[in-house]
Amino acid sequence: MFYFIIDILGTIAFAISGVLVAMDKKLDVFGVLIIAFVTAVGGGTLSDLLIGIRPVGWLNTPMHLLIIIITVLLAILFVKQLKHVRKSLFLFDTIGIGLYTMMGVEKGLAAELSPVMCIALGTITACFGGVIRDILCNEIPVIFRKEIYATVCILGGLVYFLLIQFPMDNTISYSMAILTIIITRVLVVRFKISLPNIYRNSNKY
Repeated sequence: MFYFIIDILGTIAFAISGVLVAMDKKLDVFGVLIIAFVTAVGGGTLSDLLIGIRPVGWLNTPMHLLIIIITVLLAILFVKQLKHVRKSLFLFDTIGIGLYTMMGVEKGLAAELSPVMCIALGTITACFGGVIRDILCNEIPVIFRKEIYATVCILGGLVYFLLIQFPMDNTISYSMAILTIIITRVLVVRFKISLPNIYRNSNKY
């Protein structure tokens, strides 16, 4: 039940972030639905394909599609309210990567992958829905810019594998890893911490 709730919350968080980006681009209803859909399931679909899960997760559980459709419909109904919370895109995106990172790690563990590969799978699950979203909306994906994004997913995965070495309930380790990702990303954005820019001292081409 715990992992089921995490899955649902992650789907909602990423669907909302997709809706907000699509609305910023003034897409029509179908465009908003597509962007919300690929944001919510894109990373999970890629991770499922990488470890050979067929059919991919959302095809087995139509509930994901229903949740995304409901999210889009509510966004359309409350479009005026959403206009006042554009900055919440960052929050929903951050919650999404926290939840989806650990979902990917869980998939890796179920597939009996090594910890390193589990963390890589978690990072892919968390980040690539947003990559597809940004590409479709003609934006440079956040993961490829100076903002720390994938790094916090890796950190969360490391925290999880560190905590499970101690005698504690796995749900606690799982939750702590998610909180680590969310809190760390909020802090690095709040204090404008970023990875080094290799072009800072180079000549322009």
